[in-house]
Amino acid sequence: MHLIIDGYNLIRQSDVLRSHERQGLEAGRKALIHMLAGYRRVMGHRITVVFDGWLGGPPQEERDREAGIEIIYSRRGEKADEVIKRLARQHAEESMVVTSDRPVMDAAARAGVTAIASREFEERVRRARSAPAQAPDVRGKDDDGDDPSPRGTKKKGPSHRTSKRERLKQRGMEKL
Repeated sequence: MHLIIDGYNLIRQSDVLRSHERQGLEAGRKALIHMLAGYRRVMGHRITVVFDGWLGGPPQEERDREAGIEIIYSRRGEKADEVIKRLARQHAEESMVVTSDRPVMDAAARAGVTAIASREFEERVRRARSAPAQAPDVRGKDDDGDDPSPRGTKKKGPSHRTSKRERLKQRGMEKL
């Protein structure tokens, strides 16, 4: 999975990261990268963080790599939101956008990419980094033939199928 993260949005939505940012923008960015690097080690996802450079940034978009995290600074005159929308369109397959900015979330959804709110993502990162490594259940269906689930014709659950968008979102959330 490829995570495309609105850097300053995540920093400003997080109490922990915001306290680092009070020391300076660079301190906030470093704390975010450190947090994401730990998450990347646990989960193995490809992560791209986009920061605004539209007011005082370089004339060209700049890219950097730190601790396995791709970092993009938008060029002067371009907001990070535009870069995130562009990346979402380019990497629609197996991508997820992390932002609490509603227009960016909507644009991601139109591109077929699941979006998750910054606070919810931060909580998932915290849980993933604190949880002990668990071995996946590798038992096959035909291990010993004892399937305790009843196989009747009566169906359980909702009588309607969830929308494709909702199913894609659920699949993406399971991978986080």
